[in-house]
Amino acid sequence: MKRLYIGGLLFFTFWNVVFSQSYRNPMDFPMILSANFGELRSNHFHSGIDIKTQMAENKRVHAIEDGYVSRIVVSPSGYGLALYIDHPKTGHTSLYGHLNSFAPQIAKYVKEKQYESESYRVDLTLEKDAIPLKKGDFIAYSGNTGGSLGPHVHFEIRDTESGRVLDPLVYYKSQITDTTKPEFRGIAVYPISGKGVVNGSSSPVRQNITKNKKGEIQGLKTTMEAWGKIGVGVKAYDRMTGTTNVYGVRNVRLLLDGNEIFNSTIDGYSFDQTRMINTFADYDAWIKSKDWYMKSFIEDGNKLPFYNSTNGSYIEVNQERIYKLKYELTDLYGNVATYEFSITGKKQNIPTEPACSLYMPWDRDNRYISDTFSLIIEKGNLYNDCCFSLKRIPSQQYLSDVYQVNNNAVPLDKKAEMKIKLNIDTLNQKSQYGIVRVRNGSKSWIGGVYEDGFLIGSIRELGSSYAVYYDNTPPAIEPVQPIGWVKQKNIKIRLSDNLSGIKSVKGTIDGDYILLTNDVKSPVYSYAFDDEKLQKGQNHQLKIIVYDRCDNMSEYTYEFYY
Repeated sequence: MKRLYIGGLLFFTFWNVVFSQSYRNPMDFPMILSANFGELRSNHFHSGIDIKTQMAENKRVHAIEDGYVSRIVVSPSGYGLALYIDHPKTGHTSLYGHLNSFAPQIAKYVKEKQYESESYRVDLTLEKDAIPLKKGDFIAYSGNTGGSLGPHVHFEIRDTESGRVLDPLVYYKSQITDTTKPEFRGIAVYPISGKGVVNGSSSPVRQNITKNKKGEIQGLKTTMEAWGKIGVGVKAYDRMTGTTNVYGVRNVRLLLDGNEIFNSTIDGYSFDQTRMINTFADYDAWIKSKDWYMKSFIEDGNKLPFYNSTNGSYIEVNQERIYKLKYELTDLYGNVATYEFSITGKKQNIPTEPACSLYMPWDRDNRYISDTFSLIIEKGNLYNDCCFSLKRIPSQQYLSDVYQVNNNAVPLDKKAEMKIKLNIDTLNQKSQYGIVRVRNGSKSWIGGVYEDGFLIGSIRELGSSYAVYYDNTPPAIEPVQPIGWVKQKNIKIRLSDNLSGIKSVKGTIDGDYILLTNDVKSPVYSYAFDDEKLQKGQNHQLKIIVYDRCDNMSEYTYEFYY
């Protein structure tokens, strides 16, 4: 913000708003979105917009404004190939993810750094004079790399100083037409444990919102009778003109008897807040049925910046009458959808809270410590108070007992430390031990560190079973049609591991490092012959060395003439 004096009067100019109108479309065709900002995803909010690339890769991507490349990330997962550009004039950073390749100047720089570090995966921070850019400069080709399920460009705008992500659509509103309002899909009512009741139960009541044959939205089928303290929630999606996609809802407003009691707008947040989606939304409904109900009340540990409400937005049903509620959903373009329903106040017994042997308050450090198991949950990790339970199950299948860590699924904001004692400790190479999550007879690797007969690891949610197991099997290396490598000038190796997963891969030819590329969607690693580094007209020896997360190692060699 900049102060400006005109005629003795003080004015404030918001430069971000002024310059937002000048941002270029990063693509050469009209923007159509497959995802919008703030969409609800597993354990995070979507931090940008996804721009459709006409169902194809290798579309040219351009800098939206003058600036310089400030960061480059190459990873098999996440954003895949990603480019960050700082724009000092506006105070913003733009991010372009899931790219297929970089523009030649950038690609050359990245390749040099990859060979210097002998790693395909790099995270590079650049000085502002390393790669300067002008608005409209070609910077990359679009792709489908990393955690992408189809060709598109993931595009973000961040506040450079704070790193806070902002809704990019605000700066491109004039470039997209949208006259389609959001859609309602369901209503939920949540009795607060020990303080409220709905239809005689302390369990949530969730109902889908249906349409008749004419497409008209219908009322709720089940009457909801409540008493005491309750909260409500809504399942809904946004729509945009000209597409069949569904999107996240930007603004949710709830009125009780004509008065606003809740208002939230997803317009920006910090990355350290993104996991709080698990208190913004109904975590239990997501875990069990993949339904996204947005809570219209604010739990104690919820520190998200979306809310205009200050009172927690709970409803006290203390009169035998009809409580009239109305939801309003609004998108960035001002399209509004409304839905009215009611809750009948009816006196009924409020179920008492079950007896709790270990109560964990959300605003304190919490510890469970025994001779064979311990769990440390630091203050701020819980979004609400928790009645913790632990069940110990003797086991001969694992190297420890199996521990059911809490009966119910409870999300944690940050990692909690878990410590499990081994019953069998015979491996000389202690790095081969690891904690596994046990579910329906299968196991998934958590890992951990061995210490004096215990495995110490970390978890991000309660409600699962864990035990100690081992991985002493080296990764498998399988050459993919080596007879055609020289002709195709491309080496392909398929890697797999039985449990703990691949930790590192290194390839050399004649002792010199080669750049093996990989994407998380495939177990195949590839090397494209580099004639600047690979001499022609002689015999060569390829060597591949692979480690898994338990430091089990495999090696593969192959002789070829090129």
